[in-house]
Amino acid sequence: MSEDKKDIAQSQQEALSGIRWNESGLLPAVVQDARTLEVLMFAYMNPESLRLSLESGQTWFWSRSRSELWHKGGTSGNTQAITSIHYDCDSDTLLVKVVPEGPACHTGENSCFFREIPLDSPATAEAAGGTVNSAAAGHDRFAVLGELERVIAEREVNRPEGAYTTYLFDKGVDKILKKVGEEASETIIAAKNKDNAELRLEVSDLIYHLLVLLQERKLPLDEILEELSARHERPRRD
Repeated sequence: MSEDKKDIAQSQQEALSGIRWNESGLLPAVVQDARTLEVLMFAYMNPESLRLSLESGQTWFWSRSRSELWHKGGTSGNTQAITSIHYDCDSDTLLVKVVPEGPACHTGENSCFFREIPLDSPATAEAAGGTVNSAAAGHDRFAVLGELERVIAEREVNRPEGAYTTYLFDKGVDKILKKVGEEASETIIAAKNKDNAELRLEVSDLIYHLLVLLQERKLPLDEILEELSARHERPRRD
């Protein structure tokens, strides 16, 4: 075993030694999409399922109803690749961040939390400074990009008939690159014509096709954002 792996194994053991399992030997686990930050599901882990999750890099849980280990997506193919595991201040709950290969819910919904209880609370709107626009609020401002990335990834895997994204993946990278070039040119023309309405449409088309290209190249949007963040943090030279 390399020194790096030994260090990781030691760090894992130190973290696990502080975990507080409940009276049934279980630990609640909240699963979150690492890209969109959407909460996908809630389940329980026991020591064995947590060990398997750490070893395999995919989520394993303990089914309380069946009293058996449960590999998420083992049957459906909707596995969840783990990017990180966090535990809370009381060491009795896990937050598992994942990149899902498909819907988390058995109903086919992306998240198990797809049903909402309507609220009628003036205080909520006042605290938010008026009407809340989820697409523009706080850290959710760019959530649509993560959601679009997820949908594009699903289209590549499932290839639904008649979908434009399916058409692009079927045609391959040359077709995708051609569309990126076309949309970039149309964006330039719209800007040159000082037509903001057209520019909005063309930039939207360009971003979509760039996300398709990133998916084809298996380059996560997160890596682009990390690069932008790193550039922002670098000292200016002027």
